[in-house]
Amino acid sequence: MSLWWALPFAGLLLSIATGPLVFHHVWEHHYGKITAGWAALVVVPLAIVFGMPSATEAVLHTLLTEYMSFIILLFALYTISGGVLLAGNIHGTPLVNAGLLLAGALLASVIGTTGASMILIRPILRANDNRPFNAHVVIFFIFLVSNIGGSLTPLGDPPLFVGFLRGVDFFWTTANLWRETLFTGGLVLIVFLGIDIMLHRREGGTPKIKDPTPDKEVRLRGLPNIPLLAGVIGAILLSATWKPGFSISILGIGLELQNLVRDAIILALAGASLAVSRKSHREANGFSWGPIAEVAKLFAGIFIAIVPVIAILRAGPGGALAPLVALVTSPSGQPNDLAYFWLTGALSSFLDNAPTYLVFFELAGGDAKHLMTEAASTLAAISTGAVFMGANTYIGNAPNFMVFAIARHRGVKMPGFFGYMAWSGLVLIPTFLIAGFLFFG
Repeated sequence: MSLWWALPFAGLLLSIATGPLVFHHVWEHHYGKITAGWAALVVVPLAIVFGMPSATEAVLHTLLTEYMSFIILLFALYTISGGVLLAGNIHGTPLVNAGLLLAGALLASVIGTTGASMILIRPILRANDNRPFNAHVVIFFIFLVSNIGGSLTPLGDPPLFVGFLRGVDFFWTTANLWRETLFTGGLVLIVFLGIDIMLHRREGGTPKIKDPTPDKEVRLRGLPNIPLLAGVIGAILLSATWKPGFSISILGIGLELQNLVRDAIILALAGASLAVSRKSHREANGFSWGPIAEVAKLFAGIFIAIVPVIAILRAGPGGALAPLVALVTSPSGQPNDLAYFWLTGALSSFLDNAPTYLVFFELAGGDAKHLMTEAASTLAAISTGAVFMGANTYIGNAPNFMVFAIARHRGVKMPGFFGYMAWSGLVLIPTFLIAGFLFFG
């Protein structure tokens, strides 16, 4: 397949980037139709060139085996965490904000970047709702809580979970990625603290904004949802360890029983959350279905439009991106860890980072035992590239766009697609350059 097949995907990304800025009202009311149009520009040519059966199989395989589990997990984490309320008002001083970001980053490896983001984004928005400069807090929240913090366990981020399913030991990431995570996350947090202190001082000379959140004792409410979040983690672990060797065919696509059971349990837990959560807690969180609906529609289009791109990458040296693939191997035939870090990261910034991780995992040999031992530095480069650089764009990792949508709905003046990339370019790229040469150079 030639690179022409990647044009609909590029067009969809461009629409997501420019739509809210250039034609805001049209995008707001019709983004689902626009996304469907770009997806159709993939499906129809696939059917014409390769035949309807092959095109149908490729699209259904992506939707049933990848997208459905992806969106079910996001839906459940969004729904359950929406019933957890950190009530009261925390004043968003630089030290308080830094503490919240640190706590969120640590929590991300326990309940996933999506779970941690959904629980903490609303408290940090309330903490800073009386500050004229607050968009940067959300941006660094995406950097640290929605991405970098999820590097220490397979539960933290989907790429690491894919590696776990491929045979990487559960605690391998903890033992082998803590240095990279501590350095990168620590440096980004220090940069945030410097920026927030500077902006907080500037706010001293601006007219005071009345705090819309009254001062109350800080308390954690919606506690019945905590065991439900634990249940989601348990369901994921169950699907990874229980292998009955039985699959069910749906429209010709084989779906393994353990994955169907996992998704059913996760949906049931989301339903239980709606039943046990108080309506007042969700209202206090500003909970609505808008953000998750937006993510579901946009990522459905992304998962379909990405099919040809992943196929080109998987073609390896024989594909249209052969020069790119050749970069990960040195002239001596040894893996180039720095190239693995940057290529995995660069593609994870725009493609879904889980299949991107899998592509480079396979390019590195695909043998988990070898990659965990003799090639541990290569696997570390692939893992950190996929997780860290998902923060480079709004679409690099699913929680990014959910946090963006929630913040925007709460009135925060978030930067557009390219404005956010300016922040990531100024803060993250220099950090990754230092980390790359320090650990993989």
